[in-house]
Amino acid sequence: MYEWNEIALQIAKEVEKEILPLFGKQKAGEFIGVSPSGDKTKLVDKIAENVILNYLEPLDVNIVSEEVGTVDKGSDYTVVVDPLDGSYNFIRGIPIFGFSFAVFKKDEPFYSMIYEFMTKSVYEAIPGKGAYLNGEPIKVREMKEGAVALNFYTRGRGIGILQKIKRTRVLGAIAVELVYLAKGATDGVVDIRNYVRPTDIAAGVMIAKEAGAIVTDDKGKELKFSLSAAEKTNIIAVNDERLLKMILDTIG
Repeated sequence: MYEWNEIALQIAKEVEKEILPLFGKQKAGEFIGVSPSGDKTKLVDKIAENVILNYLEPLDVNIVSEEVGTVDKGSDYTVVVDPLDGSYNFIRGIPIFGFSFAVFKKDEPFYSMIYEFMTKSVYEAIPGKGAYLNGEPIKVREMKEGAVALNFYTRGRGIGILQKIKRTRVLGAIAVELVYLAKGATDGVVDIRNYVRPTDIAAGVMIAKEAGAIVTDDKGKELKFSLSAAEKTNIIAVNDERLLKMILDTIG
């Protein structure tokens, strides 16, 4: 039996050691190739992913990661990982970025961890056993009408939402934003650009749901995604059914 919490934290700390010297430096953003999903691979992303592969490949588990795509070892366990969620922030010297690690057993959520490098915060979830920040239980906050804060990504669709809420944020690291929802720092995270991938959201969705969040697609149906590095989707994650209804009514 793998000790996934220990493995995830070990990898996160090693990634941290390798990449933090590049924080805010132009060199971190140098393009060195193209990922299986068609995105340009940046130097810092590849450095971080190499650390992960060095740890996980000897375990003979399946790996899904943005730069390498899918590594199928025929295992019951699949690790869906984003070595550096918020790489643009990292390159530009904006201190909001994290390490996202989700484990699935035969396609079922099993364990997840998000490590926020700059605050050393460890967010974890085990399905059915809750969500935690540094070992302490966390829950979404109660929504207060007239004081809703939403992390909202769009290319124009649903822009009327801005007239119905108090605060809008775009932090550029959706895994981190999902755990901010989980700990009660925001009321929702919405991305309706058909842009995010399972590698971006797998761990964050697990943690948010265990903290009491409602997570759907842009039609209000339970969010489902394959364990893929290339699939793109929309996501609505909120702390209250009323907020979900308002968002769905506005985006049509």
